[in-house]
Amino acid sequence: MTKEQIGVNAGIVWQVLHRNAPMTYEDLVKECKLNLPDTAAAIGWLAREDKILFQEEGGKVYFTVYREHYY
Repeated sequence: MTKEQIGVNAGIVWQVLHRNAPMTYEDLVKECKLNLPDTAAAIGWLAREDKILFQEEGGKVYFTVYREHYY
């Protein structure tokens, strides 16, 4: 796994979340068609860039796209 591939996978995860959020980790793996480590690395990339949010509900973690609002 290279840094470039992680970036590409992060783009895939972000696009899927943008269309379908909120989603669990398991849902992301299925929808993105990436393996577990690649999905986790992509989530880490997006989290580091403040592109996604984590929400815990009912014992599950859900991911959503971070959307900035300017007033």
